[in-house]
Formats: sequence, C-alpha cells, structure tokens
Amino acid sequence: MALADPAGCAKGGEDSGPFPDIIELNVGGQVYITRHPTLVSVPGSLLWEMFTQKNVRSLARDSKGRFFVDRDGFLFRYILDYMRDQQLVLPEHFPERGRLQREAEYFMLPELVKLLAPKLSQQNSLGDDPCQSDPEEPSPDASRGLASAAAAAATAAALPGAAEGRRAGFITIGYRGSYTLGRDSQTDAKFRRVARIMVCGKTSLAKEVFGDTLNESRDPDRPPERYTSRYYLKFTFLEQAFDKLA
Repeated sequence: MALADPAGCAKGGEDSGPFPDIIELNVGGQVYITRHPTLVSVPGSLLWEMFTQKNVRSLARDSKGRFFVDRDGFLFRYILDYMRDQQLVLPEHFPERGRLQREAEYFMLPELVKLLAPKLSQQNSLGDDPCQSDPEEPSPDASRGLASAAAAAATAAALPGAAEGRRAGFITIGYRGSYTLGRDSQTDAKFRRVARIMVCGKTSLAKEVFGDTLNESRDPDRPPERYTSRYYLKFTFLEQAFDKLA
C-alpha cells in the first residue's frame, strides 16, 4: 500500500515516532518494503538520521507517497541486507564492489566501507585485482587456427645507484602473433607477424617505462599503484619493446 499520507498508515511501535512499522522506499526507481527498525538499526547512518526525525514532511516522496532516495536502486539491496544483520554477503565474482563502497560511504556506514575496501595479502601484493588474461575477440588468423600467443617476462628492480624516486618492480609483456603451416605436416611453421604487444604490471611503472607508446584506452582510470593487464603498446615491434625495457 502506498504511503499517501503518514496519518493513514499503520501505527508503528513506541520507538518509531511518526513513522509506521512497515515503510515503502523508492530508491532510484526500485521499490523496497522494509520495517522501520531495520532502517534505524545503525545509529549515525543516513537512514537512521532520516527515519528518527520528527518532521516527516521534510523527507522527499514520489508520486505514490513512498519515501524517495535518489541513489542506485540495484545496489541498495545490499545496503538494506547489511542493515538487517550487519553482515556483508555478496554474489561470487561481484563486479560492482567499488560502486557499492561508494554507496556505503553515502549512506554513512563506515563498517560496511571497511568490509568493501580492497585488501592486500602478504603473499599477493596485487590485492583483489591480479594480472589476469585479457579476454579479447579472436583475430581472423586465430579463427582459422593460425594464431598463437607467447609471453616473455622482463625487468627487475632498479640497479644500485639509480636516481632517487625511480620505481622498481616487474613488467610482463606478451604478444599475439600468427604463423603459417606448410602443406606437409613435417614442414616447420613459419612466423608471420606480431598482431599486438600486451603489457601487464603496475600502472605507474608501465607508464615510466613505455611513456607515450603505452596505450591506456582500455583501462583509462587505473590508479598508479594498481596492477593491470589491459594495456598494450602502440607499436608491434618486439625489438622496440625490449629496448624500452632495457
């Protein structure tokens, strides 16, 4: 039932004040129905401030009388789940963790923000975003069974006596190439060309090594200290890539 008028709603408990026990919310176009104690379960949160005030008329409402919050309606389900029992449960391979952290900050839920913050393990300094293979659509050569890929690792820490502030770390480069097979199965395959040279490593180090030759278009907002495997070089000459690394 829409909340056309607070006076027409069911009476809440003694602690709910002017609010009914059952409350309808419109969050970014998504409708949620929950209990008043759930919305005020985290003292100091934005929802607690909204639903403990005495002036109900100051809260925004939609055309059907529901309380309106102009935020991401899809992600609010996880905010509401957290407020029910103060536990974070997300689907496997959840892709919206960063955006959900931003929503938690907006709703003033510091403990949830901590749970969503990326964690660095002692064994894996890459955190929750390690260098992984970069899925791409296969090239025409690959569809004909002529493509192959190979990877070569390079660069070690900066040499002793290097200039201060020079970064140390590792960069992995790989290439996608194609080759041709002779008519006779005994004939050696002949390498044809390099289609693309990929780069995996810390963003700041990759920029320092490759400079303007680094194409960041597929991951433009990567922070300097985070790792990525989505960069590639603007040229396709392996010799030039290794000259840069050297």
